[in-house]
Amino acid sequence: MGQDAGPSLRKNGKGRGYTKMKKKNEKEGILLESGTNEIEIMKFRVLGEFYGINVAKVKEIMMTEKIKPMPHSHASVEGFFKPRQQLITVINLANYLTGTTPEQGARDLFIITHFNKMMVAFRVDSIEGISRISWQSIQKPDRTLANGAESVATGIAQCDNQLVTILDFEKIVAEIAPATGIKLEEIEKMGARSTITAPVVVAEDSVLLQKMIGTSLQKAGFTDVRVYNNGQEAWEYISSLKDDPDLYKKINLVITDIEMPMMDGHRLTKLMKEDMRLKRIPVVIFSSLINEQMRVKGKEVGADEQLSKPEIGHLVEILDILIKRFRESDHAVLAHGA
Repeated sequence: MGQDAGPSLRKNGKGRGYTKMKKKNEKEGILLESGTNEIEIMKFRVLGEFYGINVAKVKEIMMTEKIKPMPHSHASVEGFFKPRQQLITVINLANYLTGTTPEQGARDLFIITHFNKMMVAFRVDSIEGISRISWQSIQKPDRTLANGAESVATGIAQCDNQLVTILDFEKIVAEIAPATGIKLEEIEKMGARSTITAPVVVAEDSVLLQKMIGTSLQKAGFTDVRVYNNGQEAWEYISSLKDDPDLYKKINLVITDIEMPMMDGHRLTKLMKEDMRLKRIPVVIFSSLINEQMRVKGKEVGADEQLSKPEIGHLVEILDILIKRFRESDHAVLAHGA
């Protein structure tokens, strides 16, 4: 659907209003630089409640169109439509969030998203604007709010005097269509692999993906994997070792998501690559947001590789290459006493 130049709104007068809002944000300098630990949140309403989505996931906003039902699909899947010769599945957010399907309004909108190399539309009641906030101000919801299970919320943010629930759209899609998630079969197809003792640090806020990535790496032979809930926790561990003589024995590689409360993956990468010792450690950004624009941002902060979820098999192949290169480098050889 063309280059990712930011979200747009199609059809009628609402398009002009959204364009004005976007231009106003640009004039105020809202366009994000790399590694600032900030996020743009698009706020929207579903059944009167405020929710949010990372603008980086939004391809465009559309007025609702006629949908063709999909037989035997998930209860939250309305069907699909075909704008500009591309089939897009439509998910009813109200149904997913509450289990009920309210009467569709004439002013409903589709948020067309692009992540994990997929295009998915989400039906919402209205768009309420864009706010720029720091990841530090986003709090992870307590598990008690989800009866002990992982919440469907990435975090809770205060935007313009409103509490906004930032939804985990990857989790929503993975629950509705499990085949779109990480596939352990990709690791099994690699066959027997040697044990890999290289210490790896993972920064990932999704409990579901923590388990999937951890299991995948374990199946691939990795025996020393430390998983942290966000970039801030990972940074506290990594930075605590930066003056340690055994640094390169304790960390051989870092895998990081981009979207995380407290500190995002771009900020974590930037902090590491600005440090004289830490910059030698390879960093792989493993995120659903990888596209042309994000690759530019990742390159600016110094990421060694950038891969799109759910390419777990490719991730393991890249880890093999980077760890081998790291251990064969002059500084790593000296650090290991060889």
